[in-house]
This record gives sequence, structure tokens and C-alpha cells, in this order.
Amino acid sequence: MSDRLFIFDTTLRDGEQVPGCQLNTVEKIEVARQLEQLGVDIIEAGFPISSPGDFNSVIEISKAVTWPTICALTRAKEKDIDCAFEALKYAKRKRIHTGIGTSDYHIKYKFNSNREDILEQAIAATKYAKKYVEDVEFYAEDAGRTDNEYLARVVEAVIKAGATVVNIPDTTGYCLPHEYGAKIKYLMDHVDGIDRAIISTHCHNDLGMATANTLSGVLNGARQVEVTINGIGERAGNTSEEEIAMILKCHKLGIETNINTRRIYGVSRLISSLMNMPVQPNKAIVGRNAFAHSSGIHQDGVLKNVETYEIMNPKDVGIDDNSIILTARSGRAALKYRLSVLGVNVSDEKHLDEIYQKFLSVADKKKEITDDDILVIAGANRSDAHKIKLDFLQVTSGVGVQSVASLGLSIAGEKFEACASGNGPVDAAVRALKNIIKREMTIKEFTIQAISKGSDDMGKVHMQVEYKGHSYYGFGANTDIVAASVEAYIDCINNFKD
Repeated sequence: MSDRLFIFDTTLRDGEQVPGCQLNTVEKIEVARQLEQLGVDIIEAGFPISSPGDFNSVIEISKAVTWPTICALTRAKEKDIDCAFEALKYAKRKRIHTGIGTSDYHIKYKFNSNREDILEQAIAATKYAKKYVEDVEFYAEDAGRTDNEYLARVVEAVIKAGATVVNIPDTTGYCLPHEYGAKIKYLMDHVDGIDRAIISTHCHNDLGMATANTLSGVLNGARQVEVTINGIGERAGNTSEEEIAMILKCHKLGIETNINTRRIYGVSRLISSLMNMPVQPNKAIVGRNAFAHSSGIHQDGVLKNVETYEIMNPKDVGIDDNSIILTARSGRAALKYRLSVLGVNVSDEKHLDEIYQKFLSVADKKKEITDDDILVIAGANRSDAHKIKLDFLQVTSGVGVQSVASLGLSIAGEKFEACASGNGPVDAAVRALKNIIKREMTIKEFTIQAISKGSDDMGKVHMQVEYKGHSYYGFGANTDIVAASVEAYIDCINNFKD
């Protein structure tokens, strides 16, 4: 009989902490429903006390999904735990995730405290959460750099206080795989009563070892993994959910998950689109090059027998070689089907028609429409409510001539036009924009990404603009990269607080 590994998805909490990748409540609900269909066991829906938005998201996600446990994060503070329980009131299965830093770095520099006081706070927080819910998870923040003997004392104490799950985070991504695995084994061997709780991993990828550390933890006794889709998260990210799921599927280690791997690709693309966060082409499992072969030797081997260079069937992660190709001649039914495969369910016919009209507009400019194109088109209606919109853009550019741009904006229904010259078409367009919107703002980051590989492809632009000491993030997508750049800039401005 195989062991059961529980998948704790923190895409909507830790993953959403990436700057510029925040989702609204409607988008979070959409993601949560897809995670439920993917088969995750626990959804960490947010940190309720951190903001009214997070509080409301936990409430609405609790209403939207049925069988996964809904988890809310807290610090080891009673007011945090009170808030979390209130946010979880509609959840069918509730979990409070509380904890405190246990490394000497955190104890000394973050809390200005000592080991004994931290231990007491850990016990008190666990007992307080246990008054509200049966399922309490305790996290020992920076466990990766915590002395094993002291960590074992903390783990044993919180289990006695009622913790059902104990999380051992490598918060800074510092551990080596053999070190992290040894830490889990030390706890399994030295903590009295450890059989009464599930030990969980939560690894960060600062040194590129999150997946390796997580697997090492599982092989040494951890039976819950805290992961994110596409490995997104603070700094270098978290353990990639799809990597752990497919490692266990490929290697037959006798450890099973509830993940429906055929839904991986669709969920990956949905989250990438909603968060406007590109998946690197060489990303394991879900990158566009993950199953591509350019070497002649590799191509020859794959044609003779696919198993010569592929250890996974692309269909096992939801990549269908026979999927319908969409063009300008495709109908609404084909578009609706492809959207459903990608996790976007459009039941309202009026909304479907709006998406279809935008689809036709893009399809007229391109030979074939990619999945990423479809997701961008489906999400385009999110900008419909923006106060500032681009009406038109015309740019003259070339070798040996100065670039000149003319554009029109609609600001709260009022029309404005301006023109400007610049050092290239994008610079000219941005200068024209600034002639209308006269604010001191600076572009801090400007990234262009082609969704696939064709010269007629839809380009995606991610932009960070600084205004009054605050950073704002914007996104634009268009077959015209200059237009996409202006749309991204406007998206930033629409997010300004004043």
C-alpha cells in the first residue's frame, strides 16, 4: 500500500506575494476552483489580518470550493488568530496556520527575545488556535537555519499543545538537500509523539534547490508539501507543485498524491495569464520548450522511439499533440472548448461573444492562435473599467529618421490627443503619453516577451513605474509591441492611488 502525500497549495498566499502579481477576489476564486479540480488537498487562501482584501478573499474562496481544506495564515498573535477564524467561517474544512520564527537569527534580531520565550509563544498560539478549529498547523519560521535540538523541542511542544501539522520551512532557501532531509529525519527520530502530526515541507528556491529539498524531506518522512503552481513566490520562488507531482509519478516511489496531472498545463497557463507572470521557456514540466527537441540526434531518437529522450508523455501534464488549432475561421464552440481546457469557464453568452470578437481581431493578424493568446484575450476585459484608455496610436519610425508618435487617450470619457518625437518608437509613444498625463513618473522595469515564436506573435509587456515613491506594475499585450508598451504604461497609471 502506497503512502499518501498531501498537497498544500500556497499559490494564493505565498505565490501572490510576488510584486505586481496580485489578484483580485474574482480572479482568486477562479484560481481556487481550478486548484480544486487539479486535486490539491489544502488551499492556503490568504493572510486575513494583513488586509481587508485578503480577509474577503478567504471568505469568498471558502464559499467557492467544496472539498479542499481552506487554510488561513496568522502570526503567533491572538488578534491574528481571531481574524483568521472569522474569515474561515464559511469553509467546509478549516485550518489555522500559525507560527513564529525559531532560528537564532529570528529570535535575536526579529523578536529581540530568547528561546524559552519563543517556545512559550509557540505553545500559547497553538492552544489558542485549537480553541477555534481542530486542524491547526504550526510553522517554525526559518527552521532551515534552526538548531535541530531546539527545533525538536518546539515541534514536540506544539504537537502536545494540539498541532495536527507542523511545517518545517526552509524560509531563506539556504539548506542543501542532504541537510534538509537530515533535519526531517532528526525530528522523526527524536520528537516524542510525532506520529500524532503530519510533518510538512515549505522550501524556497533562493539557491535553486527548493524541489530537491522538498523531495529529500518527503523521502525522510514528511507527508505534506507546501508548493505553488509554476514555482512562483517571493524572491526566487517556492517549490514547484508540478515538479513534485511529476517526480512522484515518474519515479514510482510508492508515494501517491491526489493530483490530476492532466490538468497541470491548463492551470499553469491560467495562473501565468492572470498574474501576468511569464513561464520561462525552459521551465521543467510546463515551459514551452519542456518537450521540444532541436538537436538532430535527439529528433532522430524521438522519431524512432519517444522514450529515448522523453521520460514523460506530454499528455500526462495536459499538453495534447492533437489539440484543435484555432484560426480566424474557428467558431465560438471551438473557442469556448479551448477556454474550458485552459480552466476558463465562460457560461454567459454575451461575455463569450465579447471574447470571440476580440479573438477574431487578433486572429485576423495571426496565422494561428496559441493558448497564451487565448488567455490574454479572455483576460482583456479586465481593463474595460479603467479610467484611462488608449483610443489610437500611430508611430513613424525607421533607420535614419527620428521616431514620431501620435496618440489619443480617453480619460473618464473625455478625449485627449498629443504627439512627440523620441529615441525610438516606444520612447516617442511614452513621451506623447506624458504630454497628456503630466506627472513625474519613471519607468523602473520594462520587459518584453513574445508568447510563442512567430514574427506575427502577440507580444506581452510587463512594466514597473515609480510615482511619488511607490512602485506600480502594469501589463499590455498586442501584436504591435509599441502599442503593448503604451498599454502597459497606461495600466500602471490606472493603478496610481491618486
